[in-house]
Amino acid sequence: EMDSKVSEGGLNVTLTIRLLMHGKEVGSIIGKKGETVKKMREESGARINISEGNCPERIVTITGPTDAIFKAFAMIAYKFEEDITNSMSNSTATSKPPVTLRLVVPASQCGSLIGKGGSKIKEIRESTGAQVQVAGDMLPNSTERAVTISGTPDAIIQCVKQICVVMLESPPKGATIPYRPKPASTPVIFAGGQAYTIQGQYAIPHPDQLTKLHQLAMQQTPFTPLGQTTPAFPGRGLGSVAGKQRSSVVSPVPALTLFPCICPGLDASPPASTHELTIPNDLIGCIIGRQGTKINEIRQMSGAQIKIANATEGSSERQITITGTPANISLAQYLINARLTSEVTGMGAL
Repeated sequence: EMDSKVSEGGLNVTLTIRLLMHGKEVGSIIGKKGETVKKMREESGARINISEGNCPERIVTITGPTDAIFKAFAMIAYKFEEDITNSMSNSTATSKPPVTLRLVVPASQCGSLIGKGGSKIKEIRESTGAQVQVAGDMLPNSTERAVTISGTPDAIIQCVKQICVVMLESPPKGATIPYRPKPASTPVIFAGGQAYTIQGQYAIPHPDQLTKLHQLAMQQTPFTPLGQTTPAFPGRGLGSVAGKQRSSVVSPVPALTLFPCICPGLDASPPASTHELTIPNDLIGCIIGRQGTKINEIRQMSGAQIKIANATEGSSERQITITGTPANISLAQYLINARLTSEVTGMGAL
């Protein structure tokens, strides 16, 4: 029944499935001089693209009619099983480990995949015999989650078919920020005059920046957010950490200016401080996101606690309170600013 449902309209249904693979797995798919992937493309009729190298993880994108996608998946699953069999012939292991594939799925579709009270995922597990796990957290800097499938190649193929049905029936809601694996060397991002390295879900202040941070703190000078040359309001000394601060729109490029709060003192664990922002009511939705997804993302990425006050009658603004180390606060403000900038300039979801 599932097969006929997926093949409805035959070749008219085109899908894109993204897989997350380790370098070794990608090497196996590419094969010598690219022969394996070339054969997979020709025999399945699907487009198979592999993201650029020098990352510990790579994204393999498979696009095409559903029939072609299933053929490509079958070939990948059998290739991985062959690799397991070959590696076992050189080892003392007696039980054969299952084939494991990791799909990358927009978080907005994961609810449909899990089903009410986990009913859908349970049904998929029982009817295919494959193990299916949906990651609780989103992949770093994205709105996608990893869905891990393991089992025999046949169980995996049946499982992918059922997942495709769910994805076709429940398209992603809103814009998706795709997961892009980071290069092997830890990247540095600049936010509010401070450098951070991304480690897992969190941004950690970059050690090289600590001296610079200390100097800036001593000067107590507000920073200008990224992409802006003039602050929207005159800089006042940041003596009071918990001091209220208002945001305002700048032109020609509308953006809400939020100044990071930097505290002197560079102990191993800087004391938690509190910072307050005022945001217009009509822009609060883009920070909260559907069912709180955006604000949760900002909390996870910055490591700061963020509380949004309830709307008060007659007020056109909402209070946001950010608590954490200066570095956490700085990054939370940068991420909020980025959301607001994209909303005001009409770029949609970041």
